[in-house]
Amino acid sequence: MVSNAQDACQKVKTLSISGEIKHDGKGLWVEVVADKNANTLTIRDNGIGMTQEEVEKYINQIAFSGAEEFVEKYKDAQIIGHFGLGFYSAFMVSKQVEIQTLSQREGATPVHWSCDGSPNFTMEPGNRTTPGTEIILHLADDSIEFAEESRIQGILDKYCKFMPNEIQFGEKSDWVQGEEVDESGEKKEVEVKVPNIINNTEPLWLKKPADLQDEDYKKFYRELYPMTFDEPLFHIHVNVDYPFNLTGILFFPKMKNNFEVQKNKVQLYSNQVFITDEVKNILPDFLTLLHGIVDSPDIPLNVSRSYLQEDANVKKISSHISKKVADKLQSMFNNDREDFERKWDDIGTFIQYGMLTDEKFYEKAEKFSLLRTAEDKFLNMSELKEKIQDTQKDKKGDVVVLYANNKEEQHAQIDAAKERGYQVIILDGPLAPHFISQAEQKNSGLRFKRVDADVMDKLIEKTDEMPSTLSEDQQNNLKTALENFVDKKKFQVEFASLSPTEAPFVVTQNEFMRRMKEQSMMGGGGFYGTLPDSYNLVANANHPMFSNSITDAEGKTVLNEEKVKQAIDLALLAKGLLKGEDLTKFVKANLEKLAH
Repeated sequence: MVSNAQDACQKVKTLSISGEIKHDGKGLWVEVVADKNANTLTIRDNGIGMTQEEVEKYINQIAFSGAEEFVEKYKDAQIIGHFGLGFYSAFMVSKQVEIQTLSQREGATPVHWSCDGSPNFTMEPGNRTTPGTEIILHLADDSIEFAEESRIQGILDKYCKFMPNEIQFGEKSDWVQGEEVDESGEKKEVEVKVPNIINNTEPLWLKKPADLQDEDYKKFYRELYPMTFDEPLFHIHVNVDYPFNLTGILFFPKMKNNFEVQKNKVQLYSNQVFITDEVKNILPDFLTLLHGIVDSPDIPLNVSRSYLQEDANVKKISSHISKKVADKLQSMFNNDREDFERKWDDIGTFIQYGMLTDEKFYEKAEKFSLLRTAEDKFLNMSELKEKIQDTQKDKKGDVVVLYANNKEEQHAQIDAAKERGYQVIILDGPLAPHFISQAEQKNSGLRFKRVDADVMDKLIEKTDEMPSTLSEDQQNNLKTALENFVDKKKFQVEFASLSPTEAPFVVTQNEFMRRMKEQSMMGGGGFYGTLPDSYNLVANANHPMFSNSITDAEGKTVLNEEKVKQAIDLALLAKGLLKGEDLTKFVKANLEKLAH
């Protein structure tokens, strides 16, 4: 009903410009009145109005759209209606609907139309004295909620917040200076009643970006999201008139890693009328992480506007917005890289998500997608490959990217990598496993390994493994003995020939299995997601603990159990796996040693 009233006002503007009616096209309004006592809801306007012939044509004929016919004649008219069915929604909540109308055209007379929803209606001379239309809904007994102010206010706030002509709904309190003065001589403020105008008739997205300041965008963001306390990081103002009409403003919120809860914050409008905040059909999925508004009269709607129809325009609009976002990010990266890097923690997840889900976005984002090093420096993929291609190439010729997902917990491994001159990057976001797999697919000869996936000398194997001081039989005997110290369901014992100065034990986690499990967990489960965590307990075959061990009469290796247990506990502690009773015993044992 309000959309129809807005169209009636827009027609006045169009016809006044063409000179078909005498009107300046100003001072147009819509008013909504809820009368709880009378159980009526009234929508009135001072728009174009209708003659008797127009009432017969547009009201008495179902699905004949006066709006559609008007747009055909006046191509540039900003009209909301299309289907000729909107008016009949009134009967969903009414036992009777009345129309009082008077056309703006010269010589018109007022018309009164009334119908109870049956095929029968009455039409007679009306009593309206000023041009416009008034529609009175006599609410049905099961629909009296629509006489409640709060119910109507909620509907108007949601759907009509940015319609082009003022919409008044009752009154609200305001404070103004009165005539009386206080003790200091200042005029006292008094409470007065003023019209409650529920809409902003000139929303920011319709204005030229050159006429706006950053504060204007921040103010508009607060208007859209009054319960959001963080300011947006930056915005993109979209303004296209060919090959389709598209306006809007997209805001980048502070996203961190909780991107799922941020979805469905972009609102879709058509001619300043709210359509939906489910914009996945009009925006690529990754752009639904943003906030803001997109408005296009070229978006095809179904009759109820509850979902979008698929057509070529929708795909074009989606591609254009994606390109616009990529261009904005590239411009920020090029013009002020330091500022871009400062924002990375808040936009990195968004960019990675876009690269994973949109191939065209990936092609552009490759240049400005950043990787943070353990020294808190930023490199894009091209810069990283150039930096490590000589130092981190293995004996097969592959360049190995070492990464950590927790800088604190994996400090020892990061430090060991630095000692060897290796670069370590930090990949700790929720999309890291998928991002890594994509990077490997897109970059031939590049492999990612987490710093705790193996002992350091085997992460990037430069040469063949150094010889072991233990024979194969000795290793097998030791392996059987060592398995008694750990949970065999959780730990796989293996040997590696390392420098005698390295630790006797290192706990690692297989890169492939861990990554598959992480990806499965993110995707909702799957085979790998059901598997328990598993680790490797890697024993250094060249450590004196083993190389100096003795063999008993039966050929079994004799170990100092106390030292072995302590060394394993230290390895578990370094990995964060020593917990509960085992951790308590370890602490007590070491405290007792200190006491002696």
